[in-house]
Amino acid sequence: MEALALERKAEQQKELKERIAQLKKERNAIILAHYYQRDEIQEVADFRGDSFLLAQKAASTDADVIVFCGVHFMGESAKILAPNKTVLIPDERAGCPMADMVNVDGLRALKQKHPNAKVVAYINTSAEVKSETDICCTSANAIKVINSVDSDEIIWVPDKNLGDYVSKFTDKKMIIWEGYCNTHDMLTVKDVEEMKAQYPNAQFVVHPECRPEVVKLGDFVGSTTAIIKYCRESDCQEFIVGTEDGTGYQLRLDSPNKTFHFATKYLVCPNMKVNNLKKVVKCLETNQPQIYVPPQVADKARASLERMLQVK
Repeated sequence: MEALALERKAEQQKELKERIAQLKKERNAIILAHYYQRDEIQEVADFRGDSFLLAQKAASTDADVIVFCGVHFMGESAKILAPNKTVLIPDERAGCPMADMVNVDGLRALKQKHPNAKVVAYINTSAEVKSETDICCTSANAIKVINSVDSDEIIWVPDKNLGDYVSKFTDKKMIIWEGYCNTHDMLTVKDVEEMKAQYPNAQFVVHPECRPEVVKLGDFVGSTTAIIKYCRESDCQEFIVGTEDGTGYQLRLDSPNKTFHFATKYLVCPNMKVNNLKKVVKCLETNQPQIYVPPQVADKARASLERMLQVK
């Protein structure tokens, strides 16, 4: 019975993938998928990547339609950088709790308290927050961005864990917002110590969105892309992974002979997992739901994203 169900599921997935390929041609569409998406979504993507790479792809694509398999702020960034493109998101309920932890009114109040500070916003923020920002960054380029800013004082929003990590690589005064990623913040020292005891030969690779005391335990600390690259190039054969479990798809693809253990079974972002192949087909068929960013917000936010893309 179970074998039959699996066979039926595989057949359905094959049909959906064929339909997606056909619709992509008809619509001149590309699919961008974040590393935290389900495996089957990453399989059909034209580009897989972290927020930074996908923002660059959105800015440079010749496609008429961008299907963004990620969360809402990522679709917004794509629309801001490619205003003449249609940007679709398979499920508009795919939000980001961390992005929701900072709002425009709170940020404006903080800017008034610190008039000499420049605002650096993690890309995990809404278009409105980006429009109140001097420059955006991702976990991949945060340190470079902070040190490129022409100010000794930085207002950092919204992730306190990444802010704490970045603050160790700059002399600037960091005024750090109290947000965090629900998924990465769940990982505890106890989780990591238990895994290290179980897998003594494994290296612990960790994302700086995790708590500072967890990050301290890392053999390697970096963005999702940096973690994937490190594991691919390392001589080590076994890793304990401290980031979202969707990353496993690319890790296994790049390093099929290496072993990966996720540091806890709770490293799953529910918002990233709401997209599926059926929803990708539906959004390509209906051209909905589309991402819309008001032009006056988009223009201001675009400036802060473009400044980020210029940092070398």
